[in-house]
Amino acid sequence: MKILAAEDNLIFQSMLRNMLTKWGYDVVSAGDGTQAWEILQSEDAPRLAILDWMMPGLDGPEVCRRLRASGREPYVYVLLLTARTDSLDLVEGIEAGADDYLTKPLNTMELRARLRAGRRIVELQEQLLMAREALRQQATHDGLTGLLNRSAIMEILHKELARAHREGHPLSLLLVDLDRFKQINDEHGHQVGDAVLREASARMKSAIRRYDSIGRYGGEEFLVVLPGCDAVGGAAQGERLRLALASRPFSIGGQAITVTCSIGCTLCSGATLSDADSLIREADQALYAAKDQGRNRIESTCAEIVTR
Repeated sequence: MKILAAEDNLIFQSMLRNMLTKWGYDVVSAGDGTQAWEILQSEDAPRLAILDWMMPGLDGPEVCRRLRASGREPYVYVLLLTARTDSLDLVEGIEAGADDYLTKPLNTMELRARLRAGRRIVELQEQLLMAREALRQQATHDGLTGLLNRSAIMEILHKELARAHREGHPLSLLLVDLDRFKQINDEHGHQVGDAVLREASARMKSAIRRYDSIGRYGGEEFLVVLPGCDAVGGAAQGERLRLALASRPFSIGGQAITVTCSIGCTLCSGATLSDADSLIREADQALYAAKDQGRNRIESTCAEIVTR
């Protein structure tokens, strides 16, 4: 594990580095408080830090205060080194944000034990962050396809609509429906149907731009939000999605299954105040028109667009 050792005394810093390296830590050294603070602000900052109380630039407690005020995640466990033994000084260090402290001269075995305790806390917090991320993933993503779920894609649509109105930029919306999906379930079984949904989702996700959003709207329907896309751009993006599915069969369980989709496309110009429900209703009407016209095609509320 990476650890920061901030100490302005070069002899003590060298001793500390050698000792920590011997214990298996990847040591990053700092000669003053300002340098220590810069290291702790980096993307790959150490998760453990040993800070001397008295240093040029920023002292140890000030580095602690800045670190805690930043609300940085993941958490950095800080151990203060000090020659001060007065209880009020030690309280000041803890209130500044230090997790623990040691008085000089150092007892090396005590330092090692306290670092082990700090490491356990850091590892526990890492597990909590992973659990939180897993819960967030479950709350915002569809369990089968891995795409955004209905609530999450609707939230994005509302946000992007507000931004389009505020900045006067266009926004296109696609409603995608897999053609004859019930027939796939009936002929091949629901497990194959689930595999088709997963593969279709993966293909569509790889076909959209990095700043577009796609979510499972329900069943075999998908909602795609296209910020900055006018009518022509929205139809072009829809055609990319259509081809992503129809260009080659799905290979599932040794079977080659042809999958196509129908797409309804609508536009918010940015200048007009469209709401999410109205846009979805318009896209749904265009989708039904695409189904009526023979499927495997795009229909738009803005212009007639036919794909084969």
